[in-house]
Amino acid sequence: MSKELKAPDKVTQKMTRDGAVAENLTTGETTSISERPPEENYSAPVAGAAEKATQRIGTEVSRHFEKGAEKKTLDAAQLKTHTSRLQFSEAERATPDLQKAIKKSDTAADRLDKARAAIPKQTKITKERVFDEAKGKAKTRLAFEKTDKPPNGKLRHNPLSRPAQELDAAVHGKIYEVEKENVGVESGHRIELVGEKAGGMTTRAVKRGIRSHKLKPYRAAAAAEKKAAKANADFLYQKALHDNPALAHSNPISRFWQKQRIKKQYAKALKTGGKVKKTAEATAKAAKKTAQETKRATFFVVRHWKGCLIVGGIAFIVLLFFGGLSSCSLFGGNSGSGLIASSYLSEDADITGAESAYVAMEAELQDMLDNIESEYPGYDEYRVTADEIEHDPYVLISILSAWHEGVFTLDEAQSTLEMLFDKQYILTVTEEVEVRYRTETRTDSEGNEYDVEVAYNYYILNVDLENFNLSHVPVYIMGEEQLSMYAMYMSSLGNRPDLFPQSGYISKYYENPPADYEIPPAYLEDEQFARLIEEAEKYVGFPYVWGGSSPETSFDCSGFVSYVLTNSGLYNTGRLGAQGLYNISTRVSNPQPGDLVFFTGTYDTPGVSHVGIYVGEDGDGSPVMLHCGDPIQYAKLDTSYWQSHFYAYGRLHYN
Repeated sequence: MSKELKAPDKVTQKMTRDGAVAENLTTGETTSISERPPEENYSAPVAGAAEKATQRIGTEVSRHFEKGAEKKTLDAAQLKTHTSRLQFSEAERATPDLQKAIKKSDTAADRLDKARAAIPKQTKITKERVFDEAKGKAKTRLAFEKTDKPPNGKLRHNPLSRPAQELDAAVHGKIYEVEKENVGVESGHRIELVGEKAGGMTTRAVKRGIRSHKLKPYRAAAAAEKKAAKANADFLYQKALHDNPALAHSNPISRFWQKQRIKKQYAKALKTGGKVKKTAEATAKAAKKTAQETKRATFFVVRHWKGCLIVGGIAFIVLLFFGGLSSCSLFGGNSGSGLIASSYLSEDADITGAESAYVAMEAELQDMLDNIESEYPGYDEYRVTADEIEHDPYVLISILSAWHEGVFTLDEAQSTLEMLFDKQYILTVTEEVEVRYRTETRTDSEGNEYDVEVAYNYYILNVDLENFNLSHVPVYIMGEEQLSMYAMYMSSLGNRPDLFPQSGYISKYYENPPADYEIPPAYLEDEQFARLIEEAEKYVGFPYVWGGSSPETSFDCSGFVSYVLTNSGLYNTGRLGAQGLYNISTRVSNPQPGDLVFFTGTYDTPGVSHVGIYVGEDGDGSPVMLHCGDPIQYAKLDTSYWQSHFYAYGRLHYN
């Protein structure tokens, strides 16, 4: 039996991007003969990217249809929000001061009606149920109703665009992977990209143009509605000025705030569909009832039982409160009545609400300053000088509590907040006109050009905002009894350090109270100085109250020194300011305990602005004074602050 011989396979070798391979020409098989590992393909396959993008398209389509009903409802609600045309009485139209505002309101309303009429309309078929009395039967009848066509329509953003872009990017990505291997493919791909980009830009431009054209009447209606609302609010403001002439004589801050209130009330009435009420009428205060005060005081004691010294139970504390509120001293001793009398008794919601309302008013004032050009248009230049807009919440709540005799609600405090705001922030707006010159080129009759200087008016608006400091306001609006209550609340911060932990008074009164200081006995051997310090140290820890000059109202710096000098029997100064105390003193360069020390520039006032009592040097050789800071305390004079404001030492010739 013969054995068939097989011809040997022909094998050839060649190099590929994966290394050297041997190819069997007979069988077509290839075998790697290189030690180089083959490259891995880390990119996602085209089919996978396309499938993923298709799934996202389906998801977006579903989400689009689910939100369709919600969008249509929102569009319909927006179309129904219209500015009402104000109805003017014959007396109002005959009032000269109101005729200009009425004309603007009517003109704006006419333009709004015209803009609304230009909005595309659509016809809706509705069903009406009609009862035929003659036949005694009911039947359904179709009715055709014309309504404003909702904006956008099919012009909304296409939810399929983003997944489609991802699919397109995946396809182009795969072309990028292979185009380097073929110059023809790369060239064709580049041409394709340029064409797609140009086509896309053209398509988007056309779509934007169509969309802009279709939305033009809606934008015009929205702008007309905004102008009509402003014209109506301006009329209401002018009406308020006419009905309340005193408003016209208030400062710009007061007028601005009144106008903002009118705009808000008008917008609120328009939104709710109600009639616009008179916004300039003041609301009468509701009388506070004794039962309400008792309830609030009881709630306070329950909330703060750890801090209250309860003697004989809740009923006894309430009785002490009513018996001692009007007659308690500034700091009330350690009795339960004194503790309650120095505490905020209003509800927390009313306290925090009042603070939030005042902060909102300050935010609107800042917004007005930031947009002064839109508030006062038409000037060539705006010069704004403004103090920082700020206040301390404990000062605000202490003023409100004292002004409302211990208890207030947010509604009751609203008018008080506006009054305080009006006194704290003083806005001055003045117009300045400068004659300036500009060079203009002109041509004479022979065609020759020449330059001339032409005069013109350059209009400047000067805006100055002064923050008078809210803590300086109480002395100008309160009597001695109310000022005493304010000082009492400030001394204890209403026994509520938890309300406004960000306040600077927390560190002054709770975290870092006035440190104890013992005057060297050698200084106290001077009988007059000893009498002075004995009187002065009674009030260490009392709060700084601008304008205060007695223990009942607490003190400011000069009030404290004047009171101590007079009541120690050393020098009857009466009530003098810091400059006045300096004027009756003799300037010295070698101070002795009991001399006065004066400062300038501690706040914005000309001349001497602060005064204290020099008490000698401490054990480290640092000069020390006792003064009404915030609160009354000892302070070293060699700190950078006091050194930068130091003015002089002064000596009085005691009795």
